[in-house]
Amino acid sequence: MDAVVRRAFRQVDVFGLGSNDGNPVAVVLDADGLTDDAMRRFSVWTNLSECTFVLPSAVPDADYRVRIFSLNTELPFAGHPTLGTARAWLDAGGIPATPGVVMQECGAGVVPVRLDGDVLAFAAPPRLRSGAVDADLLAAVTEILGIDEGQIVDAEWLDNGPGWVGVLLADAATVLKLRPDASGHPGRWDIGVLGLHGADSLPAVEVRAFFTDGDGPLREDPVTGSLNAAAAEWLIATGRIGAPYLAAQGGAIGRRGRVHINSEDGRIWVGGRADVIISGTADL
Repeated sequence: MDAVVRRAFRQVDVFGLGSNDGNPVAVVLDADGLTDDAMRRFSVWTNLSECTFVLPSAVPDADYRVRIFSLNTELPFAGHPTLGTARAWLDAGGIPATPGVVMQECGAGVVPVRLDGDVLAFAAPPRLRSGAVDADLLAAVTEILGIDEGQIVDAEWLDNGPGWVGVLLADAATVLKLRPDASGHPGRWDIGVLGLHGADSLPAVEVRAFFTDGDGPLREDPVTGSLNAAAAEWLIATGRIGAPYLAAQGGAIGRRGRVHINSEDGRIWVGGRADVIISGTADL
């Protein structure tokens, strides 16, 4: 067996309206020396949607490097792990080189995370893929969601690391009623569903995110930063909503996620609370 090292550990609740309302992420600090296999095993063991590992960065303008795992799968970028890792690093005594901004290196490059009291916000990375969704793929997504094609207002690739297929439905109520089932469509799925609330409503957008890990069952992510980031770019660019706005996610599974969307200097900023819930050590 490999030698076990006691490492600093945090579990952070991200995007919650209050503490324990959002999406938890496990963060292993001082992860230098861990093998890929060890990271995957620990990520699976946590049984959370993501687990991150903080390492030294060789990039001059980054405060540290993070590797992000969604159970068995390593991701180049993910939203709530970005904010959760920054909060964990700060909680453990990290001091950013640039006051008020944590520069976090990940597979998608260096992502700035701004600090504003209880709220952290990351600059959305550019999409790796956009545009229309293939008709056959969209037909399969429609079957998984259990809806008719006529209920889809629009669909678009929302791929900024996690390869979300974005589906816009008529309204938020339709989104909340979904009861998806992917049992007839094995394989990897990342499906984001959006619906607008009524005029002047706060929150303005309802979001749900469904995913599988390999051939596992379809799961619902409580609150998803990457999807909200790419969805904001899409919704704003098509004139369906203006920034700033507030998105809600997690209500269908008993969470109260709130995602703050802003647009400044041509960049989308995605923010929310990030609260350290568990602080201690992990032996791995």
